[in-house]
Amino acid sequence: MNKYFLLEAMDQNFYDYERIRKAIEFIQENFKNQPDLDRVAGKVNLSPFHFQRMFSNWAGISPKQFIQYLSINYAKSLIRRDQKTLFEASLETGFSGPSRLHDLFLKIEGMSPGIYKSGGKSLQIHYSFGISPFGKVILASTEIGLCHLAFFEEEKDGMQTLVNKFPEASFQKKESPIHALALDFFTKDWNNLPELKLHLKGTPFQIQVWEALLRIPMGNLRTYSEIALEAGSPKAQRAIGSAIGENPIAFLIPCHRVIRSTGELGGYHWGLSRKASMIGWEASQFHKSA
Repeated sequence: MNKYFLLEAMDQNFYDYERIRKAIEFIQENFKNQPDLDRVAGKVNLSPFHFQRMFSNWAGISPKQFIQYLSINYAKSLIRRDQKTLFEASLETGFSGPSRLHDLFLKIEGMSPGIYKSGGKSLQIHYSFGISPFGKVILASTEIGLCHLAFFEEEKDGMQTLVNKFPEASFQKKESPIHALALDFFTKDWNNLPELKLHLKGTPFQIQVWEALLRIPMGNLRTYSEIALEAGSPKAQRAIGSAIGENPIAFLIPCHRVIRSTGELGGYHWGLSRKASMIGWEASQFHKSA
């Protein structure tokens, strides 16, 4: 590429960035009016189709999802900090009624606004401790499915991590068939195990990334850029890394199979030595079955 075309490409990238910046500022100032795609696109003089594509490439999420996140965060502050009712929070956030806010909460937060307001107070969580090839684990589940699996060194630390995620939930130490099935995934053939239901609390973007992780076969590795591409957000590698770091289900959602493009392991919430052990162990299991 000659110098002229390089400078032209740089100018275009800057111009695109300026449009996205103005769009984000407009959304932040007007999200309570729930502006539609046509209105936001019009503010930056683009067609809805081109604006949708440009915004998604730059931000890693669609304009609609961005508005939803702002709306939910604002509603959460009204409910928790200002002690607003669901009806009041709905109207102040720009929704026509509580049902839309309720549906959005379930989609993004994985719980109803009422449960969120009480910090998960009406959520019943069963938890137990177990042993895996990579150390001690704490497992937790709701009536929907497995909601938490993490490694720990001391039981009190493992329990504290769980409580921090669901500060007002009701906890009962009780082994369940879901916990036993989850532990089977460490030592048995995944293809011959029954389906394990998960209860994931995350944004649609995070869940999209976690779904991409689930598609990495055992014994294989992917780079952060490959996961970004598979999740449909090739330019959002930093956001991809954050979503991977928020993985609530260790090992079963295999974030340990993601490494840097240089071949370095990268980060791992539960320790790099554990990540290296998992990668080596899975490679050996794969070669045994090959």
